[in-house]
Amino acid sequence: MKKWLLLLLTAVFALVLTACTANNDAGEKPADKDGEDKETETAEEKVLYLNNGSEPTSFDPSVGFDAVSWNALNNLMEGLTRLGEDHQPVEATAEKIDVSEDGLTYTFHIREDAKWSNGDAVTAKDFVYGWTRMLDPNTASPAAFLGYFIEGAEAFNTGEGKIEDVAMKAVDEKTFEVKLTAPTDAFLNIITNPSFFPINEKVATENAEWFTEAESFVGNGPFQLTSWEHDAKMVFEKNPEYWDADTVKLDKVEWAMVNDTNTEYQMYQANELDVSDVPSELAAELMDSEEVSIQDQAGTYFYRFNTTMEPFTNEKIRKAFATAVNQQEIVEFVTKNGEKPAHGFVSYGFQGPDGKEFRDTVGNLVEFNAEEAKKLLEEGMKEEGYDTLPTVTLTYSTSDTHQNIAVALQAQFKEALGVDVELANVEGSVFASEQKELKYQLSRSSFLHDYADPVNAIESFITGSSMNRTGWSNAEFDKLIADAKAETDAAARWQLLMDAEKVLMDEMPIFPIHFYNQVALQKPNVSGIVRHPVGYLDLKWVDKTNE
Repeated sequence: MKKWLLLLLTAVFALVLTACTANNDAGEKPADKDGEDKETETAEEKVLYLNNGSEPTSFDPSVGFDAVSWNALNNLMEGLTRLGEDHQPVEATAEKIDVSEDGLTYTFHIREDAKWSNGDAVTAKDFVYGWTRMLDPNTASPAAFLGYFIEGAEAFNTGEGKIEDVAMKAVDEKTFEVKLTAPTDAFLNIITNPSFFPINEKVATENAEWFTEAESFVGNGPFQLTSWEHDAKMVFEKNPEYWDADTVKLDKVEWAMVNDTNTEYQMYQANELDVSDVPSELAAELMDSEEVSIQDQAGTYFYRFNTTMEPFTNEKIRKAFATAVNQQEIVEFVTKNGEKPAHGFVSYGFQGPDGKEFRDTVGNLVEFNAEEAKKLLEEGMKEEGYDTLPTVTLTYSTSDTHQNIAVALQAQFKEALGVDVELANVEGSVFASEQKELKYQLSRSSFLHDYADPVNAIESFITGSSMNRTGWSNAEFDKLIADAKAETDAAARWQLLMDAEKVLMDEMPIFPIHFYNQVALQKPNVSGIVRHPVGYLDLKWVDKTNE
């Protein structure tokens, strides 16, 4: 057996022994507001028990740009459009949408019965306020780039233009108008992202911290936030003010915050959770269970090199580390959830104008090759004048899954390159900000698509993007992305995007591990959970029969 696999199995065994130490509430039976245990719930009350993994980064829609915030926010708030049960955008807070003949101007007519959870009417000004906050450079929203298709938005966000020049306005109390820089087929899909949710202007003006506590939070979605014990638990209740409240069948959703999949699974077994991830060490025996659901998800698990920090300032050394990674062995022996190994950055699920998969057309851009990896390392060290490679530290955010992958990579680097890599574990809330500040040499990351187009993934690495987090910059790459976004011929646009991914993977500021899927255990008495391949967890249509 390979040495790295032995190390991994030892680490997994240690994790299993310590699995019950996640947080103070882990393993305790959820209680309702009267203090009764789950088993004593009334027959009429429908309560769904979920695990969010960790504390949301933020419930400010402009700031909480990650899965631990999105899954909850998507059920507390709602934009002009929403992904339906078929994963396509449908009218939501807007009941009618008009599009000009040239495809540039969108006019949204907001429902008369669209209300905030405090009873206020949702107005066009709330969308102007929310979108302006996202684009305001003072907000430093990581999602701001999504709004650059709006005329004047990029200039405003980069400090080169004025808010008055951003082409969006409240025509009247219930009419919101937006003008784009170019026809954008994915526009109605893009604005389902939580970053485009409205913000109650009156509430936010009176309390700038409105989104930090349950008592002050105001949403306009299917559920309302009624309790929030930070780093421990959240409780949502059905929002009676929601325009489509009759569709919502659940009375309550209780979210735990347990960042260990073994503990999560134990809670699922004890009927303390209705949904659970599948622990990697139990995958072989659980994957055939009738309670397992496997669905596609557009996204990539990957690692970022800091190209401003030695030794990863050298392209050949970056390529050496990337080529030393055996993605196939990681998905087979570490994650074990049926993921596809990633040999490029753009995941499967995107068909070009010729009907072919983007991923298949581009092909494999990085593959395991121990001999080539060793050669590249030697050449890179010679170029830099290294007799000894500077110490390399691999940093990951707290999670048993992230730890398992980090341990496997550490062993693979040792086996293929003869390099001893140190591991560092950082809490998620600190990790995100420090990675953005380029404080790590080599660090884990993930990308889940915000909308259904390859450009959404690839443009993350343009110069200066808040999503870049590598220090890498390439003028040819930037131009390919800019040209693709301006190109109206579908085939030509697709080719520009494929060329851009090739440049990205040739200079290797990142290396991919696997493409995501969604594997979950779900109780038989729960139905209607929608997991969008490009999007978020949706609980609007969930039902639960009390056993």
